[in-house]
This record gives sequence, structure tokens and C-alpha cells, in this order.
Amino acid sequence: MKTLEQWLDQYAVSHQNRTNQIFHKICVPLIFFSVLGMLWDWKVMDLRLSYVFAILGMMFYVRLGVKASLLMLFQLAVSFVILTLWSEHAGTVFWPNLAIFVIAWIGQFIGHKIEGKKPSFFEDLQFLFIGPLWVFSFVFKSKS
Repeated sequence: MKTLEQWLDQYAVSHQNRTNQIFHKICVPLIFFSVLGMLWDWKVMDLRLSYVFAILGMMFYVRLGVKASLLMLFQLAVSFVILTLWSEHAGTVFWPNLAIFVIAWIGQFIGHKIEGKKPSFFEDLQFLFIGPLWVFSFVFKSKS
């Protein structure tokens, strides 16, 4: 299995253009959040599908190390707090999150059009899990 550094380095290859990076730093967290939001209202035996998705995702991140796991756990916790508060006031959160998802993906593809390179996940779907780490990859850089 690739190390976190290898994943981030490979992801960075198709994210060199500053405009594409900005699109990604906005759109990737929105996509991450909206996927959890679209799954929020769906339950299997009283367990939210967004929790199931989070658990499965965390299995991937745990293999990448403590920092990656803690970073993603933090992102999940923030997302779940927001979704809990939002759903208490609005009921369903599926439709607004579907809109966020579509708009954010349009932003991603605009960024890649500007970059002139295909999205990394066309090469390997696991890159869909690397994007949220890449956005915050500054926390992994050593200060030596």
C-alpha cells in the first residue's frame, strides 16, 4: 500500500495550477460534506448511512497513519455537528446537499479544465479519499 506522502505527491501532480488549487480547496470540502449530507437522511436499522460511509472511509485513513486519521475524524465530527443542527431545524438535508454536490463538482471540473489535466480519480478511485487530506496537507509538512 502507498504511504500518505506517496498519495499526496501523486495527487499534487494534477493540481499544480493555483486556480485549480483554489477550486479544490473550496470544492473538495463541500463535496465531502455534501456526500455525508446526502446520506444523512437514509438509515439502515436506525444507523445513518453517513455513519456507515464514515466508518468505511476511516478504515482507509487509519492505514495512512495517525495524523491522517485524526484529520479526517475532525472533518467528520465538524460535518456531523453541522448536519445534526441543520437537520433539527430543516428536517431533510438531502436536496440542498445534492445541489452543493453538483455545484462543487462543476467547480472541480472547471479547475481541471484550467489545469489541463484529468482529475486523479480517473486513474484510481482511491484518490477520492485523498482529496480531503490534500486540502489540509499543510498539517503534514515538516518544519525542518
